[in-house]
Amino acid sequence: MRKRGTIKIGKNIQEIRKSNGYTQEKLAEKIEVSVRYISDVEQDRAKPSYEILVKFCNLFNISLDQIFSQYIKGKENKILNYSIVGYDNLSQKDKQTIDNLIIYFNKNKMDEKDQEIIKK
Repeated sequence: MRKRGTIKIGKNIQEIRKSNGYTQEKLAEKIEVSVRYISDVEQDRAKPSYEILVKFCNLFNISLDQIFSQYIKGKENKILNYSIVGYDNLSQKDKQTIDNLIIYFNKNKMDEKDQEIIKK
């Protein structure tokens, strides 16, 4: 019998943790586990229990599908860009800076499309 592929979520958990500005120590304290356990989960040497996953999701205000996104079929646009997961934790000034950058880049993209249409 062939062994099915193993589900690995350690990297996703690590990216979510880092994008929220948490160290392994701070995360371990918040969800009441050891730092070693966090390290093992992030390196896919240990699988977190349901209870730990729920604590993790509640702490970062995310859903389980964001952790398992690469394994869940039928969900369009569910792959989370972890670099913006911590957006809610930012200062208002930093949020405004990000919002302005998004507007700027989208405007430039629209300008490029308009220029292409004009060329045709």
